[in-house]
Amino acid sequence: MADLEPTPDEARAIRALKRIAKTWPKSLWLFSANGTLSVMRADEDGGHIELGFGEGIDPAYALATIDIPNDGGDW
Repeated sequence: MADLEPTPDEARAIRALKRIAKTWPKSLWLFSANGTLSVMRADEDGGHIELGFGEGIDPAYALATIDIPNDGGDW
């Protein structure tokens, strides 16, 4: 990781996300695809609801879209 120090605004945003993570309900999860960050409803066991085997996540379970730049890719 690069030796970076966040600006005061960045540090506040990071702290806010960490506070949210502490109280995040198990019934929700975040899904990132095509630069869209969606809040998704989980199934009864906390799993991701899919369209079918290998067909992807069911968009009908998206509860909200959050306007935060993101990337659904891997490192």
